[in-house]
Parts: sequence; structure tokens; C-alpha cells
Amino acid sequence: MTFLDLARRNVSRHWLRSALAVTGIVIGVVAIATMGILGNSIGLMFNDMVSDVGDTIVVSPAMSGTGGDKLTKRQVDDITRAAGANRVITIPFASTFDKMSVGEKKGGTMIYAMPAGDIPLLLEKEAGTYPRDTGSGCMIGSRLAELNKETGLKLGARVTIGDETLRVVGVLKERGMGFDINPDYAIIVPYSWYSRHYDEDTYDQVVVKVRDVKDLDVVKEGIEQKMNRREDVVSVMDTKAILESVFAAADSITVFLLGIGAISLIVAGVSILNVMLMSVTERIKEIGVLRSIGTRRREVMRMFIYEALILGVVGAIIGGALSFGAGYVITAVIVENPDYLFNPTSLLYILFGMAFGIFTSAASGLYPAWKAAQLNPIQALRHE
Repeated sequence: MTFLDLARRNVSRHWLRSALAVTGIVIGVVAIATMGILGNSIGLMFNDMVSDVGDTIVVSPAMSGTGGDKLTKRQVDDITRAAGANRVITIPFASTFDKMSVGEKKGGTMIYAMPAGDIPLLLEKEAGTYPRDTGSGCMIGSRLAELNKETGLKLGARVTIGDETLRVVGVLKERGMGFDINPDYAIIVPYSWYSRHYDEDTYDQVVVKVRDVKDLDVVKEGIEQKMNRREDVVSVMDTKAILESVFAAADSITVFLLGIGAISLIVAGVSILNVMLMSVTERIKEIGVLRSIGTRRREVMRMFIYEALILGVVGAIIGGALSFGAGYVITAVIVENPDYLFNPTSLLYILFGMAFGIFTSAASGLYPAWKAAQLNPIQALRHE
């Protein structure tokens, strides 16, 4: 009989105590894996919600400046020149909230206006075509199109804004929340129509898309030097820095949640330590017999470490299986997207939880194993 066989026998001999220790490991593995999956899913959710705008600079009127709350055509031209047309795409836009009606259905919606030729540079269509400066067409956001039963807005529909009617010629792909515009629930119109309809010739913001992310800081600095030379006329926002802050916050949430799960696993490790110490105390005479027939201290130590590993491996396997189910539920209920569970970065937390559970079990068995190996054979044989 090998020492591994002896370890299996000793674990099964006190099956209830072993089962309770395994349950502690299972709870710990499930806690650390599901907390990790939850934190990672929150990060993935941020990544999906925030548009891919890491290459974007948003220029808007400075709140404390004297340039007004709008950007003039001349200022937009200055921003374009300062950004450098050879390495950026400059897209000015205006926005407003207005009442609209489709047939008998009435409501309100956000309206974004930009030069018709710039719309394809910033927004991607899902169906239909892009509107033209000379036409009377508009586009609608993907979420607004999904609500067509309530709003009446769909491809080909006619929407009345004020005393003018526009035809929906295209539907945008879902873009998610962005730091520039949020078109999913909005109507996109050519700036020529907007300027004529509202009798305005100003812009709310300018979106500067940098072709090479390495040029982001240079372009930002160029705009600030050009526009804010004497006083703050515009505010220049670097979305890359904002995204880094958002993802750093998501990482902090993940670490915090992992810490909560790790505490559960450490408590389970203390439980295994207690079980193993009790096992050593109960088997002092058995250890004395083994030592008296020539069993070495390291072999006795190995036997007890095997016992701790058996408890850890069984608990980790069961905990890993349950973590998958718990992770699916938690992503479906809290994050509302169970697909995040199948992301490789989420599945790694299950493996991490299992590995941490096995390591904790083995570490918890070291002291009891050492204590058993240090027993004096003669005194152990005399133990009652």
C-alpha cells in the first residue's frame, strides 16, 4: 500500500469531516471564481458600452471662456488647421432635443446634425443609405429603430419635425455610449437641413479622429496652443485618458471582488488546517508504528500533504463546475449578458479559483504534516 493509498483511506475513514472540509473549499472556489467573473464582466460591459474612441479628441466651448456656448464656423476652421488635415478627420456637429411625430404618434428625440459627407466617417450604417445635403433624408439610431412599434420610426418612415418632414433613409449600427455623441436613440440629419430649419450657423462640438493614436498628444497640444493662446476659448478632451481611467476603475472593482472571494477560501483553508490537526492527534499511535518500522519523516509528511491535496483537488473540481453555473447566473442577472462568461478572460477566473483552492489546501496541510513528521516514535507508541 502506497502513502497515497493511505491518504485516500484516511480521508474516506472520516468521510463526514472530510466532506465538511471539501464543502469549505467548494464555497471558497465558487466565491473567488464568481467574484472574478463578475468583476471581469463589468469591465467587458464598460468596453462594450463605451465606443471605440481611444483615438478621439472632442473640442467644445470652454465653460469659463468668453467665446460663448457654441463654436463658430471660423473657430471650426481654426481647429481643423491646428489639428493638421494630413493626420486627422475633423467632424463638427450640432445637437438639440425637439418634438417629432410619425403619423399619429408623437414624442421627443435627440437630433444630431453634421455635414452629410462626414456622417460615414463617424457612424456606420446597418441598413439603407446615408442622407445627402441636398435631400430631405435622415438616419435613426439602432435602439430608436427597435422601438418602432412605439415611435413609428423605421426605414422608409416619414418623421415631422416642426413644420418639415424628413424621410428615414438609413438605420445606424448600434454604437453604444460614447464621449462624443450617443446616436443609438437619436435622429441624424445633415447640417445643411439643421442650419436652415433652426436658423443657426454654429456648432456644439468638434470631433477630431486621429489616424495614428501616436499623434493624439501632439494634435491635442496643437489645438490648445492655437485656440487657447490668450484665453480659454475651447475645452479639449482626450478620450483615451478617460477610457484609461474607466478601465482602471473596472480593474479595481475586479481586484476588490477577488479579495472578497479570497477571504472565503482562506477561511476554508483554516478549516482544513483544523481537520488535519485533529487527524494527527487521532493517529499519533499509527504514526509511531509507521516510524518504528522504518518510515522516514519526509514520507510521513508526504502522507498528510496527500490528504490535504485530496481534499483540495476534490473541492476545486466540484467548485469549478459550480462556478461555471454560478458565473452564468450572475452575468445573466447582474450584467444582463451571459455571453461574458464565455470570454477567455472570464473563464480564467474559474481556473484561478481552482488553483488557489488547491494551493490553499496544500498550504493548510503543511504544518500538520510537519508536526506529524516530528513526533518521537517511542512517545507516539506509548500514546493512549
